[in-house]
Amino acid sequence: MERITLKKVVTRFAPSPTGTLHIGGVRTALFNYVYAKKYDGLFLVRIEDTDRERSTKEFEKNILDSLNSIGLSPDLVPINQSERNDIYTSAAQKLIDSDQAYYCDCSVEELDQMREEQQAKGLKPQYDGRSRDKNISKSENTVLRLKTPLEGQVVVKDYVRGDIVFNNSELDDLIILRSDGTPTYHLCNVVDDFEQGVTTVIRGEDHISNTPRQIHIQNALGYPELEYAHLPLVLGADKKRLSKRHAATSLEEYKAEGYLDSAILNTLARLGWSKGEKEIFYLNDLIKEFEITEVQKAGAIFDITKLDYLNAQHMSNLDLNDFIDHLTPFLKNKGIEILNHPKAEILIDAMRSSANTFKGVASNLICYYQDIPEYNEKAVEKFIGSSTEILSDLKEPLANLETWTEANLDELLVEYRNQKELSVPKVNQPIRIALTGSTNSPSLGMTMFLFKKDEVIRRIDNLIRFVQPGS
Repeated sequence: MERITLKKVVTRFAPSPTGTLHIGGVRTALFNYVYAKKYDGLFLVRIEDTDRERSTKEFEKNILDSLNSIGLSPDLVPINQSERNDIYTSAAQKLIDSDQAYYCDCSVEELDQMREEQQAKGLKPQYDGRSRDKNISKSENTVLRLKTPLEGQVVVKDYVRGDIVFNNSELDDLIILRSDGTPTYHLCNVVDDFEQGVTTVIRGEDHISNTPRQIHIQNALGYPELEYAHLPLVLGADKKRLSKRHAATSLEEYKAEGYLDSAILNTLARLGWSKGEKEIFYLNDLIKEFEITEVQKAGAIFDITKLDYLNAQHMSNLDLNDFIDHLTPFLKNKGIEILNHPKAEILIDAMRSSANTFKGVASNLICYYQDIPEYNEKAVEKFIGSSTEILSDLKEPLANLETWTEANLDELLVEYRNQKELSVPKVNQPIRIALTGSTNSPSLGMTMFLFKKDEVIRRIDNLIRFVQPGS
């Protein structure tokens, strides 16, 4: 299905403020944003806060702040459904006046009995329209129902799935006003889309069953037809809907782990969409290259290893100053001022690829600012065991080295290995363990250069005492 819209594109992201912004919600917002921007349109945000028991201002603020922080700011001030009740009731009255809605006074017990009887006959349980022609007056016990067409079909033209056909006989007369006069989700949704000038509805496939119902409301109100695209759900590795058991689900959790906004958006964009062999996308790239018709139907599996990979790529593309700016708060959380190291820029540049996240890089840097909290016991056992001969041998030549440079340190280590006929790991790894607590570090010459001479010797002594207490 090709895109046929000729008028200005307007999309919307319509979250309910009943929790923090979910990673799946970010993807929906992203696809709405890039689609609108691709066609020089508008991206809007609507807060669907009619669930007064679960909706909170704190969650609303989290959602809006999260969207702004990740670069998906709406083009107009967001609206709240809770403030628009008069507009919805006016639309409902229009449906009453045009004889396209009616009041129903069926009790809960009557509805339950009706559904039980339908199930017993092997029929789909749904409202049977028994109040359609009774001309019931409004009361405290009545709900307002839409007169759904009894025959024919409604066709949802979907950019992802093609035409989706629903038989009207399978769609009952849905409630549009509750007994207390409050509007239901379907009515609010349709009215707001019209009032906001929305042209294109991009949302999760879990809304597919809602769409024909909303089209019937649109038709009854005389509203224009909309474009639709129902996105595949974000799934965990077990192909079930992404939840806490698979991974973190909120945007703020990933940001707190040190994932870049650009990498998160890159990863989410490729959940259900791809562009040849290209993997790295920034927001501007997506605006240029994204096509809604290229989104796949199948569920999109969220793979944390893919996010790790893409984050590492995006981190590597930062210049050093930007990298330091992103890293600084993660070090501060560990009580470390980044500039307290005498060779801070050299250190950060050497360590920037040591982990896939800024939180991970910050953890790897602790040993360069503070004493080692603990040694990796497996590394000690493998490369040192009970012998500290190599560590002891190297203390004197290190102490006597006149010019403390990476090149001179590398040369010293080569000479020692050749003299003793030892392998690189046999010599280098004990020194790494002494300096960093583990076997992971930049080249050993660089690692040693990042410390002062006296500090290198002190840490060697510390490890010797750890391996051989009392020595």
